[in-house]
Amino acid sequence: MAIELNKPALEHARALVRDGKVVRDERDAWSEAAPTPDEENAFIEDKGWTEYSHWHLGIDKSENRETKGAYSFPFGDFRRVHRSGVISGESRAGQYGHDEIRDALRALLELIDKS
Repeated sequence: MAIELNKPALEHARALVRDGKVVRDERDAWSEAAPTPDEENAFIEDKGWTEYSHWHLGIDKSENRETKGAYSFPFGDFRRVHRSGVISGESRAGQYGHDEIRDALRALLELIDKS
């Protein structure tokens, strides 16, 4: 499993933050705010896999890109970036040695907190 930074997703997240589409919640809120599998399926059915990928900062290019297994480190609810999702992802990325993703999430958190 070779998880890489999904650069289009990072640009999408930055644009959302610049547009004020952010929920400034605390870390523990992510377990409630994260999309459910049913919400993910509905989003994929409506918008497709490319749009789904734009909500995940991790991508495993060895996986089929039309499976959820190809994507990791979600940061929002398909409408807004959640500060809690960014914090949770930063912690997990650091824990599993995905330094580039961790650093991108840290910079995104700084952008959220600054705006």
